[in-house]
Amino acid sequence: MNYFVRVACIAALAAAPAMAQDSVDHYAPQPSETLEQALDNFLEYNAFMAEIMAKDSLTPNDMEDVHQLTYTIEAALAKMIAESNALAVQLEIVHHWSEGTNAERLKEHGQTYLEMAQKLVP
Repeated sequence: MNYFVRVACIAALAAAPAMAQDSVDHYAPQPSETLEQALDNFLEYNAFMAEIMAKDSLTPNDMEDVHQLTYTIEAALAKMIAESNALAVQLEIVHHWSEGTNAERLKEHGQTYLEMAQKLVP
């Protein structure tokens, strides 16, 4: 689990917005209150960004659009990281119970883990 926690921490730091200049407007992100919302926002807003990045040259409006998109992408990524951390904790619980003799507890926690994991990768 330590590996997953380190990776999640590094990802969280990388996803943190860079120090913003005072002249930059800040936007409210689309909500990513659930993992499903976060995944949808992440895919949709990355697709919007990909369209802009595919242009031969970027206008100031394109740059502003990307700036606005990043708020929703950052919020989605933060939720995905939080859910991944919770998944790693659940996997560690499954690991613990797999070393014992209580099959009922292992089955209970294993099922919870699988339900959580399927939200990330159906």
